[in-house]
Amino acid sequence: MSGILKAIEISSRGLSVQRAKMNVVAENIANAETTETTEGGPYRRQRVMVQEEKVSDFKTILKQTDTHMVRTNPRHRLGRKTVLSEEVQASAVKMKQIQDPESGFKLVYDPTNPKADEEGYVKMPDIEIINEMVDMMAATRAYEANTVAIAAAKNMAKDALDI
Repeated sequence: MSGILKAIEISSRGLSVQRAKMNVVAENIANAETTETTEGGPYRRQRVMVQEEKVSDFKTILKQTDTHMVRTNPRHRLGRKTVLSEEVQASAVKMKQIQDPESGFKLVYDPTNPKADEEGYVKMPDIEIINEMVDMMAATRAYEANTVAIAAAKNMAKDALDI
């Protein structure tokens, strides 16, 4: 039963990550025309960086995953103690929102804009709406996949209880 709960836990982490990605994409789209921010200058594209937190070193994980043979018959493997090892804990995920280091600005000719320089160009965020929509669709699909995985795990748990 703990395997099913682990599956739900992992999928719920995936839901959190995808929701954060969708929020950042929505923020990017909303600020695609923002020429002045509180920090000064045009808005810069944001991204969500996700990485696995190191739970423990390799040797510890290897010891935890060492699974011993379970005896089905007392005559098998005489003199050996049979123990089932504990499951390896799922690693934690950390995510943070950062400015995209590759994002820059595009110059748009608009001499009527009060933010225009002496040549009539305005610095605008270099945000491509089509790319943002593709990112939003990918995050939405991954979110849906995680909800399906949670529903499947719940159904397996329910079916196991019905046995």
